[in-house]
Amino acid sequence: MQRYIVTETIRVGCNEEGPADEYYIIYRNVFDKVIDYVKAYKPILTSIKKEYDTFIETIKRSQRTTVCLHGKLKVLAAEPTTLAYHRKRITQLEAKMRVIENNSSKIQSQIDKMKQLRAEYDKKEVKYCTFSKGPSKPIPGMTVQESVNLDALTKYLKHLEDKYAEIKQVKSQKYIPAQKKADLDEEMIVALKRRDLTENLNKELHHQRLQIISYALSSWVKSGVSPSFQDFMQQIQKTKDLHVIGKIKGRPFPLLLFFEAVFGTSHAFRRPIDAELTLEGIKCGLSEKRLDLVTNWVTQERLTFSEEAGDVICDYGERDTYNKAKCLALGQIIYNKCGLHKKFLLCLCKQGQFHAAIEYMQQFKNLTSDDLMQLIKLCPYTELIQCLTKEWNGKPPPLSFGLAILHLFSVDMKKVGIKLLQEISKGGKDAIEHVMINDPFCSIENWQEMASLCLQNGFHKLSHDIISILRSQAGVTEISTEDDAVNLMEHVFW
Repeated sequence: MQRYIVTETIRVGCNEEGPADEYYIIYRNVFDKVIDYVKAYKPILTSIKKEYDTFIETIKRSQRTTVCLHGKLKVLAAEPTTLAYHRKRITQLEAKMRVIENNSSKIQSQIDKMKQLRAEYDKKEVKYCTFSKGPSKPIPGMTVQESVNLDALTKYLKHLEDKYAEIKQVKSQKYIPAQKKADLDEEMIVALKRRDLTENLNKELHHQRLQIISYALSSWVKSGVSPSFQDFMQQIQKTKDLHVIGKIKGRPFPLLLFFEAVFGTSHAFRRPIDAELTLEGIKCGLSEKRLDLVTNWVTQERLTFSEEAGDVICDYGERDTYNKAKCLALGQIIYNKCGLHKKFLLCLCKQGQFHAAIEYMQQFKNLTSDDLMQLIKLCPYTELIQCLTKEWNGKPPPLSFGLAILHLFSVDMKKVGIKLLQEISKGGKDAIEHVMINDPFCSIENWQEMASLCLQNGFHKLSHDIISILRSQAGVTEISTEDDAVNLMEHVFW
C-alpha cells in the first residue's frame, strides 16, 4: 500500500504542500483496497471510510465557504473607495456635459443664422436674378469674333450635333428604361412557374414509370407460364441498354432507378435476387454516392450476397473515411451471411470491437495460429494483440505472445512490436514471468530469440528478465558455447 501511495503521488505530481484533492483521492483508493483485502473488518473499515469521506467533504465545503467569505469581505472593504470614485466620476461627467451643452448652443445659433442668411439670399436671387436666355451673351466655347462668323458657327453646330448623337448612342447602349426591367422580371416569373410545372410533371411521369415496372414484375411473379426470374435478369444484363444511356444532366441515373425499382420489389419474388445482380446494384449505388440506398438494400431487401459485394463496400469505406464505420458494419453483415468468418472478424477488429471478436473466436474454433497472425497483420492494434494473448473466461489465450512478437518483427511491423514490449516491460518481471509460464506454444528457443530481439532494441532489463526466468525453470540448463566436451546424452547411460 505504501508503494502504491508513493507511485500514485509521483504520477499525479503531488508534493507535501498540495494539491490536497489528489491526496484525498489516493488515500480513498487505499481505503478501498484495504477494505477489499480485509474481509473480517470490512463493516468497520467501511464505516471509518464513510466518516473519512464525510470529514474530507466538510473540510472542502469549509474551504469553499472561506473563499466565498473572503471575496465578500474584499468587496465590502472596497465599497467606500468605489463610492468615492463614482462621486468623483459624476462630477467630471457633469462638467463635461455643461461644456458640451454650451458648445451645442453656440453651434445651433450659428446654424440658425446661416439658414436665415441663405433664405434671404434665395429671395433676392429669385426676385432680381430671374433666368433669361439673352442672345447678346457670348456662346460658351467661342470667342466674340467666332460668334459672328457663319462658317465658325456652322462648324460648332456640327460639333454639337455629333456630340449629341454620341451621347444618345451611349445612353441607348449602357442604360435601359425602368419599364424594361419590370418586363424582364415578369418574364422570369413566368419562366420559373413553367419550370416548376415541368419538374412536377417529370416527377409524376417518373412515379408512373416505377409503378409500371413494379406492376409488370408483380404480374410476372404471379404468372406461372413466364420464364424464371434469373433468365429474365440475364436477358436484362445482356442488353446493357441502361449502361449505354449514361447520365443525364439534372436527372437521376437511369440504371440506379432500375436497381431501386427491382430491389424494392424483391420481397414479391419466390427466390431472392441473384448475387451477380446484387453486386452490380451495390456498385451502381456506391458509384452514385448513395450509401443510404445500399444500406437499405443490405438490411431490408431479399438479396443474395457474395464475398465480392462485401469487398466492394469495404473498399468504398476505405476511400470515404467519413462513412467507414457504416461500410464496415454492412460488410460485417454480408460476410456473416456468406460464412466468411475471417473477414467477419477483420470487420469487427477494424471497428474496435475486440471483445466481441474474441467471443466469436471462442465459438468458431477452426481458426489457426496462421489465421490469427494474418489478422494482426491486417489490423495491427496493440489492444487486439493484448486480447489475443490473454486468457479469456478461464481458457488459454488463442495466440502466443512470444510468437506474435517474433512475427511482427519478421514482417516489418517493428513499431507495433516495440509498443507491445514497452507495455509488457511496465509490468516488471512478474508480468513477463506470468506470460511465459502461461504460454504453451512458445518454445525455449523462441524465448531466447525474443530476448535477443529485446537486447537489440534497447530493452536490456526485459531481455535479462527473460533469460533469468528461463534459467530458473526446472529442467533447463545453460550450456556454455566454449565447452566442446559436453556430452548431451550422458544421462541416458546412467
